[in-house]
Amino acid sequence: MQRADPRSLGFDPDRLARIDAFIERDYLAPRRLPHAQLLVARDGVPVHVSTQGEAAPGVPLREDAIFRIASMTKPVTSIAFMMLVEEGRTSLDQPVEAVVPELKDFRVQGRDGVAPAMTMLDLLRHTSGFTYDFQYHSPVDAAYRAAGLAVLKPTRDLEDFVATLGTMPLEFTPGEAWNYSVSTDVLGLVVQRLAGMPFEDVLAERIFAPLAMVDTGFHVPTDKLDRLPEAWWAHPERGTIVYDPAGAASDWTKPPLLVSGGGGLASTSADYHRFCRMLLGGGAVDGVRLLGRKTLELMTRNHLPGGADLTQLSRSMFSEAIYAGQGFGLGFGVNLDPVRAMNPGTAGEYYWGGIFSTYFFVDPVERLSVVFMTQLMPSSTYPIRRQLKAMVYAALTG
Repeated sequence: MQRADPRSLGFDPDRLARIDAFIERDYLAPRRLPHAQLLVARDGVPVHVSTQGEAAPGVPLREDAIFRIASMTKPVTSIAFMMLVEEGRTSLDQPVEAVVPELKDFRVQGRDGVAPAMTMLDLLRHTSGFTYDFQYHSPVDAAYRAAGLAVLKPTRDLEDFVATLGTMPLEFTPGEAWNYSVSTDVLGLVVQRLAGMPFEDVLAERIFAPLAMVDTGFHVPTDKLDRLPEAWWAHPERGTIVYDPAGAASDWTKPPLLVSGGGGLASTSADYHRFCRMLLGGGAVDGVRLLGRKTLELMTRNHLPGGADLTQLSRSMFSEAIYAGQGFGLGFGVNLDPVRAMNPGTAGEYYWGGIFSTYFFVDPVERLSVVFMTQLMPSSTYPIRRQLKAMVYAALTG
């Protein structure tokens, strides 16, 4: 991948290089992570790209490696939905049941009566009342597990998944709180029905093809399997184990049963960098426009009720967010206050990550984008995202 002299874009190359040394010393040498890839760019131009570690024992990680990006799928799905908003096919205040009638007449766990209808806004900002089967904090996530509503090892396709979800109680009244959840999977079905074509085809035709994201999809084709590294799991009882093997033995070799708008994609650093370039370009890159500038501005504002941050509204046991000083937009976490977050950054930057510890952020003020790839589940195991963010900002000189 071509890259610019860091000095020409306001970076200290020595300070960027020490990030790689830090990753090797603190994460790869002690086998906390299997591998790592970092892409730092300014004005859409890479200034630092590093590839470290092994894809499998004895096999170096390739620069064109394909990673399971999990919840970094969510911003992509959210962009697809907002493209339909721009075409007048839906709106943020439209009730979800208008498109997905299976999702109506919900009851809230422990309360009488029917809950108010959730809106598309609730799906985008995770205020729907849904949860995840792996949250382990309420009777509702236990009901998800009993009903087979798993997302990591799914047993239902998208239509069946959402229809079954409609028989479950909500954790809270829509709009009352924030909980990381299957909301974006439901949003994928909304996109599918509004577009009148399979959700995976919508993303392929309307986002991946225009942006030349040639290695992004819901499975890894046979001719690219040698680029798929293994994924690790920091198991609470068994220690670090292989969760999904590299290459042809992986679960990502065939199209998934559940086409998950919340977490199903595999991609490369180069492809996700193209997505970030589109974001940094206000919805357009290289003459290709996916979204209007004002639409993207709306998506990256805090939409939590009352302007709250996540410390005030979150009921989530696990998420990809930092809570202090952080809001949530339409598919992105949003940095409201770096002081409260206690980490270098910029008010207005936005970001998200995936359960395998992948991560990206975009800072429109500093014209900065960062993509980090590795494969360790869960992403809450180590504070590497916070550390990387501090080190990237420390390398800025102008």
